[in-house]
Amino acid sequence: MEANKLQALARDPQVEAVEDDFEVETCGFPCPVTSDPVTANQQTVPWGVERIGAPAAWQKTTGAGVKVAVLDTGVDSNHPDLRNNVKGKINIRFPGLPAGDGYGHGTHVAGIIAAANNDFGIVGVAPEVEIYAVKVMNRFGRGQISDIVNGLEWALNNQMQIVNMSLGTSQASTALKKAVDACLEAGMLLVAAAGNRGPEGEVLYPARYPGVISVTATTEEDTLADFSSRGPEVTITAPGNEILSTYPGGGYRTMSGTSMAAPHVSGVLALILGSNSNLSAEQAVRLLLLHARKLPGLSLVEQGAGLVDAGWLG
Repeated sequence: MEANKLQALARDPQVEAVEDDFEVETCGFPCPVTSDPVTANQQTVPWGVERIGAPAAWQKTTGAGVKVAVLDTGVDSNHPDLRNNVKGKINIRFPGLPAGDGYGHGTHVAGIIAAANNDFGIVGVAPEVEIYAVKVMNRFGRGQISDIVNGLEWALNNQMQIVNMSLGTSQASTALKKAVDACLEAGMLLVAAAGNRGPEGEVLYPARYPGVISVTATTEEDTLADFSSRGPEVTITAPGNEILSTYPGGGYRTMSGTSMAAPHVSGVLALILGSNSNLSAEQAVRLLLLHARKLPGLSLVEQGAGLVDAGWLG
């Protein structure tokens, strides 16, 4: 846009701010594939789901009826482990086109949250939750701030209870902050990946914004993953290294990243809300943090309240 038009727009009393639209990326990456990690006709409980005590919680809550929006690269809604739980799809990134997943990231995230508890594949943290696939990223795992803002507006207008954002950017955005605040004000729970910038990397946006649940990633040894960002904005930590989950085409794949940690937390929040429909967002967060387990050797900026835990719900 020409400079004089920008200046005129900025002077318009109905315009709050003018800023560039810029890129946002997913916070996950695939691990080397050495063999098929899933055996036919046999269900695997991924180590992260087991570590956070989700199976114990299923005696009383499976997240049934809780609405979770997955702002990501789309979801393969035909995947046998997901098709019964994907209740809606919308393509924000490419309006009018199907909201499929040409990258795999969104399907993997959705599986961590909600893969069905059946006789095959894997099982997610909250295996009866309602997933809404909000495609805001392309087949390269990239999108624009405007897509994320529009995705949050869709989630707000469609009364989602939890929004998972396994994505981030190092650049602040007035528009994104406003959208985040509107969702928080409406009582929605926003969960976001802290980022994969390593020991010297700051927490990314939107995880960096107050009120957003910022999640770092741990390993199977309960150490902080080397790739995980860290900082005073960290709320909680969750398994995020070599996580097995669903993949487009009915497959399964192992991936790592704070992208994989965030949906473990979204799943536990769904279990909490599913256990008591009268809980407010504030009460759910309080319970989430109260029952997190402090990991020895990790600082506050690395783990926040500690490792997310669902076992107490059982």
